[in-house]
Amino acid sequence: MGFKYSVFTVMTPDIRVDEVPKVLAELGYEGVEWRVATVPKEVKIINYWRGNLATLDVTRILEEAKRAKKLCDDYGLAVPSLGTYLSCDSDPHRIEEAMKAANILECPQIRVSVPRYDGSVEYNELFRKAVTNYKKVEGLARKYGVRAVIEIHMGTICPSASAAYRFLSNFSPEFVGVIYDPGNMIHEGLENWQMGLELLKPYVTHVHVKNACWFLVGEEDGGKRWRPMHAPLREGFVHWKDVLSALKKIGYSTWLSLEDFSSGNTLAKLRDDISYLRSLESSL
Repeated sequence: MGFKYSVFTVMTPDIRVDEVPKVLAELGYEGVEWRVATVPKEVKIINYWRGNLATLDVTRILEEAKRAKKLCDDYGLAVPSLGTYLSCDSDPHRIEEAMKAANILECPQIRVSVPRYDGSVEYNELFRKAVTNYKKVEGLARKYGVRAVIEIHMGTICPSASAAYRFLSNFSPEFVGVIYDPGNMIHEGLENWQMGLELLKPYVTHVHVKNACWFLVGEEDGGKRWRPMHAPLREGFVHWKDVLSALKKIGYSTWLSLEDFSSGNTLAKLRDDISYLRSLESSL
């Protein structure tokens, strides 16, 4: 069984919700991972996060889910995940509403994030509180039959596979999982792909696909300063054939969800990215 391809609509900010399923179906995608966030009354500047037209409004998510379900059904698309910006210390009612929305969409999981880490609060304190809060999230996941997933993400308490495993090992993989994100790990948390996936194996339920590189940005205190930045899928530090091979080795062969933040025309990126990934998959 081959991989399935979806798009996280954070990467399609200039395509309206009503247009997303048609566009993705025509390009050969099989699913859409909806971005779920607060939608501003007016979008003045289109961008990935603050001015994203392809976003379901979290403040009326049940109504939005019904709308999105019909759109997806019309074009034969599945919804493998809901990309909420809720965290484990969010209002439990909001998390519960998102899980109800997932049921409407026949979606198996929603993203519920772990805390960010900026050094202002000691890591172990953050970790203990997050485990306590996520136990409540796990309870909601059990109630609604919708898995809650964390994302391996720079700037959080889970930036690497091993840090994510330390957190996830407190929960049942039936109800709590992880979004594996190699592109994020170029920014922070890079570890051997296969080793990390072997460690996380029972928890890996979704994969985000993007890329990044480090660029020299100047000098400071006599040393060079480098910074990670998003890059086109073919050009970043992640060699995606290696990742796909490691995924196959642990028996993962379901959703790869595009989250390409590199510059360029959205349609061109969507078309080229799926072509590239399929060519890599066929060469395995």
